[in-house]
Amino acid sequence: MKVLNHVHTCSIFLVLPSLLLTVLQTATAHKNGIDIYSLTVDSKVSSRFAHTVVTSRVVNKADAVQEAVFQMELPRKAFITNFSMIIDGVTYPGTIKEKVAAHEQYTAAVSRGENAGLIKATGRKMEEFQVSVSVAPAAKITFELVYEELLRRHLGMYELLLRLQPQQLVKHLQMDIHIFEPQGIRFLETESTFMTNELAEALTTSQNETKAHIRFKPTLSQQQKSPEQEDTVLDGHFIVRYDVNRTASGGSVQIENGYFVHHFAPEGLPTMPKNVVFVIDKSGSMVGRKIQQTKEALIKILSDLSPRDQFNIIVFNSEATQWKESLVPASEENVSMAKSYAATIIAAGGTNINDATLAAVRLLDHSNRAELLSAGSISLIILLTDGDPTVGETNPKHIQKNVKEAINNQYSLFCLGFGFDVSYAFLEKMALDNGGLARRIYEDSDSALQLQDFYQEVANPLLRDVAFEYSSNAVEEVTRDNFRHHFKGSEMVVAGKLRDQSPDVLLARVRGQMDTQNITFQVESSTAEQKELFQTPKYIFHNFMERLWAYLTIQQLLENFVSASEVESEALKNRALNLSLNYNFVTPLTSMVVTKPEGQEQSSVANKPVEDDNRRRHFHIGGHGSKFRSKSKGWSRTPVSGAAPVGAAQRHGQPGPPDLLQGRPGPLLPPSFPHQTSEIPTAMDQYAPSMRHFILSEPDPGLLHRVKINAKVLPTKAPAPASVQHPAVILLLPEPIADPVCVDMRQSQGPMDLLLDPDQGLEVSGQYNADKAGFCWIDVIFKNPQLQVHVLPERVVVVRNRRSSAYAWKETLYLVLPGMKVTMDEKGLLLFSGPDKVTISLSHNGPEKGLLLFLRDTDRFSSRVNGTLGQFYRDVVWEPAEAADDSRRVLRVQGKDYSATRELKFDYQKGKEISCWSVEL
Repeated sequence: MKVLNHVHTCSIFLVLPSLLLTVLQTATAHKNGIDIYSLTVDSKVSSRFAHTVVTSRVVNKADAVQEAVFQMELPRKAFITNFSMIIDGVTYPGTIKEKVAAHEQYTAAVSRGENAGLIKATGRKMEEFQVSVSVAPAAKITFELVYEELLRRHLGMYELLLRLQPQQLVKHLQMDIHIFEPQGIRFLETESTFMTNELAEALTTSQNETKAHIRFKPTLSQQQKSPEQEDTVLDGHFIVRYDVNRTASGGSVQIENGYFVHHFAPEGLPTMPKNVVFVIDKSGSMVGRKIQQTKEALIKILSDLSPRDQFNIIVFNSEATQWKESLVPASEENVSMAKSYAATIIAAGGTNINDATLAAVRLLDHSNRAELLSAGSISLIILLTDGDPTVGETNPKHIQKNVKEAINNQYSLFCLGFGFDVSYAFLEKMALDNGGLARRIYEDSDSALQLQDFYQEVANPLLRDVAFEYSSNAVEEVTRDNFRHHFKGSEMVVAGKLRDQSPDVLLARVRGQMDTQNITFQVESSTAEQKELFQTPKYIFHNFMERLWAYLTIQQLLENFVSASEVESEALKNRALNLSLNYNFVTPLTSMVVTKPEGQEQSSVANKPVEDDNRRRHFHIGGHGSKFRSKSKGWSRTPVSGAAPVGAAQRHGQPGPPDLLQGRPGPLLPPSFPHQTSEIPTAMDQYAPSMRHFILSEPDPGLLHRVKINAKVLPTKAPAPASVQHPAVILLLPEPIADPVCVDMRQSQGPMDLLLDPDQGLEVSGQYNADKAGFCWIDVIFKNPQLQVHVLPERVVVVRNRRSSAYAWKETLYLVLPGMKVTMDEKGLLLFSGPDKVTISLSHNGPEKGLLLFLRDTDRFSSRVNGTLGQFYRDVVWEPAEAADDSRRVLRVQGKDYSATRELKFDYQKGKEISCWSVEL
């Protein structure tokens, strides 16, 4: 069954009781006779602009009229451009209208008791489009949804996110992703939260220098959970990540049908020094997990400061308190003292945002006047709060005015809103007014990682005051062409319209300031050459560059609208509205009216949600005997970033799980991270059956997840008999050692380098906990492809290109990298494998127990392998014991003797007892 908390997420309008019933029908559609016999997803990505078409064909196999539901999750930054239904050969299209006009139809529909409000936010990155229609017996319907989005470069890569959730087996299911990047594709990888080894056979990838094609076409048997079940395993995200080739030049300018797009992200520039003031809310509402995770994130962020940086910390509740009187260099000593200070922060009191932010500005002003800021450095204020101002100046408009006047375009302000009690619109305007941006931090078990992810976006400034210039006789209209900063891992994009009589060659210059000098980049692009380049219809959709220009222009107009004056705002709104209507985009200013056949609900209205709609959400839920339940197979995938590779154990220095960012000990996330969930009634269950209709505020996602944490987990393998122990590690050694070697550790061991193989580019380190009879953490690092996985009994954190994703144990993971796969199945087996690599398996026998390590394909170790376990794969001599006892041997490893005894041990991977040679370390 689909997770029903999607029903009540952030709709623009109240969702009526019939919508809940619709969702329930969706989950059991094939049982009610509605059969999805074809589902296709076709996504074309041209120069980072993605055009995705989702087509679903259904038939009513029942003897009576049934309700068919089309339901699709799409990225929140995407704009829907078209939706249509084909019923009995007649097409019923969705029509884009101005929101005011569409709202009149919505009001009339609600008065008739019809469904409305078809688009709603469903998570951090996704929103859901849904429409239902009655289907006569044997009738067929085709649904088609089209949406477009510009893929933003984030921490060095682009990400195309697709949601696949048919909720039943589909005879013809196919997903095609075509990517065309004239700059050349530097790397390409895929990740999935539902892939199995059987489904992997249905996935094919082909790639040349500039093009890639990914196809996923599973058969019915590959989609099934098991031969005995008709349920599908396809329920989750499919993600494609890639980056393009770059140089230190002025970027890439591409031209198509009178429009151009300029992508700029030069390589090889040095990082500029920065002055950072962290302004941290410690009011009473931050008490508990919020302040704990904020402290954890701040401690890790401090570790990532460069010695060239300067910083300070201001904490505030009713009053603001500075850690130091002035900015201090990010020396090892100062960072260490700041971490100790951060660890002592206690939440209590009110929320004085005005005084705290102005204190940060005064701190930077003082340093500026005293000439303490290094030449060429940039200054950032990073504000984190979880609530509205309650002390001092509490009028949001007055605070915004005070802060803008104080900063006076000298510094950049970045605002982080923690949870849903904060007014995001207030923070967004304050950030945009002052050259920064705002970001929502979701109250969840990975909040610390979200904070680190944001910091990594701004941690490495490369340029400031960046300006794009084009020949005035060539360009008629361009999107935003001035940027305050350019950060490493990001990309600036400018699109424009060429004049009718423009010259054949477009000249572009990009000017900016580095820390020590000004710099100018220059690039030329020939219209004739570009015209020939974009003649590949399989990869290009019609007038994509013009649509990219319109998409980007609308996004920037809406952003400018937030920080504009009342006089300017009307003009910005009108232009964004006209572009939305002209290019058929569902934006916050337009709505889609979905028309239906006569005799059914005549229309439904789809509105684009905006971020602050999440703040105080209400929903209707009702109908006699309805239940509100939350059910999920596991923890949702959470893409986060900001982690640098963790070093081997010898660099940790002391016990404790390593800091994900710097390889230092310390907790990463709280132990409440859920490992498995099952159907759990909420507190509403006892009331829902007797309530016909009711309205309630939706709890934040963190509350729902905390409900799930208490679910019981049934073991998938039989527990070891009390008399038979399981070893810490099971090794399969080369001949003449025929039986496995079980490595036992009777005492807890500090951080150890378990496996070091420079030829394989492999480092495995960990810490053993005797009380838990397993490892309390294990790090697996591969140098090629660059990958780090930090494994704890509660979760698995995958780090790739400084971008992290957190998974619960037994959540399906399938990550395909060049020459390597990382997979985790629903039984909780984490596997690293590749055609020329040692296979590493990790599992554990319960969340309260330690991690277990297994190795296969060990003949692939090089002769230089070493480490606590790696030593057993080189220079090993197998000798009989002194006493004539066949159950005892001596294992001589690099001159050191280990006593080996034949014993029965329990192998959790196989779920049975095995005979092995037991060696104690």
